[in-house]
Amino acid sequence: MRKSLVLKKLRAGEKVTCFKINLADARSVEIAAFAGFDCIWVDQEHIGQDWSILASQIWAAKAHGKDVVVRVPRGSYSDYVKPLELDAAGIMVPHVMSIGDGAAVVRQVRFHPVGLRAIDGGNADGAYTALDFKQYLRDANTERFVIFQIEDPEALEAIEEIAALDGFDMLFFGPGDFSQGIGAPGEWTHPKIQEARKRVAEVAAKYGKFAGTTGGVSQLNDLYAMGYQFVSIGADVVGLTQYCQKLLSEVPSAPSKIEGNSYYHSRDKQ
Repeated sequence: MRKSLVLKKLRAGEKVTCFKINLADARSVEIAAFAGFDCIWVDQEHIGQDWSILASQIWAAKAHGKDVVVRVPRGSYSDYVKPLELDAAGIMVPHVMSIGDGAAVVRQVRFHPVGLRAIDGGNADGAYTALDFKQYLRDANTERFVIFQIEDPEALEAIEEIAALDGFDMLFFGPGDFSQGIGAPGEWTHPKIQEARKRVAEVAAKYGKFAGTTGGVSQLNDLYAMGYQFVSIGADVVGLTQYCQKLLSEVPSAPSKIEGNSYYHSRDKQ
């Protein structure tokens, strides 16, 4: 099975750069891969691209030796395993709330002896049956990563139990939804957000898991110091929006720009 660049770097103690893609076009993924990002984050929780689009985005990253992680919707087990069968290097599961919730995910996305993922092997991740069957099962458990998003106060209360589970690789702190959960949406410097971010990294290290989050480039050194190895530092829609606004700002009598979405445009404050 194709080895995961993300896992190779994380296991070696190195840092991983990630870039989020909102646009439903494989060329956006290829541009980020050309630029040199290790991992491209595509989304099915909030974005409605179909499976053929997702497949083309994964191909675009693979062509340049980069990983794709798919944030899956909370749905059936098929929603979790199809990205892996398309040969995404990992999946990100949003809003993992408890040990029971996390254990159910592991059962659905890992093969025996860790879980009971539904078996096919005739897709891209199994080289369309060209891989030895038992080797396919082993590689799928060790060369594909599973991320649990911790983005709710309730999950933070159960984080040690969640982190102790076998079968997943990373705790990923999501400041956006967490800020809403504490009644302070968008207040990125709120003490509870800062405390939660530190707590996630500390617990991840304690239980042998990697720590991931979002953040601006100016925050990287602080995040690395906390123990974060995986940081998503930008998004295609931010770049395109800012470029369009910059162009119009230089045109006489151009319409005034719309204020940027505070979640995406204030990443440096997160």
